[in-house]
Amino acid sequence: MSVVTHRRIDMLLARYAESHRHPLNEAIHCICVPAIVLSLLGLSWAAAPWLALIVVIASLAYYLTLSPAFALGMLAMAGAMLLILSRLPAASVLPASVAIFVASWIGQFVGHKVEGKKPSFFEDLRFLLIGPLFVLSLLYRRWRIPY
Repeated sequence: MSVVTHRRIDMLLARYAESHRHPLNEAIHCICVPAIVLSLLGLSWAAAPWLALIVVIASLAYYLTLSPAFALGMLAMAGAMLLILSRLPAASVLPASVAIFVASWIGQFVGHKVEGKKPSFFEDLRFLLIGPLFVLSLLYRRWRIPY
């Protein structure tokens, strides 16, 4: 008798993938989701750099409950993004973040128009945090990194 275990992360990624099957939508998400994360960190950074750190720590705590491997990948991504933000002229962070945020969400909705399905977060707000893991899972699968 075989026992099948279903980790919460696997179920969340499977549900997220249901509305992200079209190759163009998936490609758009691979660009726009990290850009949205960068823009949200940028908006937080523009308010106060410590706020961006709190956002990263809180999201990493959630990711750690789902998968240590994903938490590590998100730590690397967030670290790189915070480094980029720290190197930008302070006056450019807010306008750049707003522009990236708006352009990326337009891209997301175009992708879902192509997909013919509404974004997952309309059903469950947790999917706003699962989107980056979906993109990371595509990279992990390509590189054969277990998560």
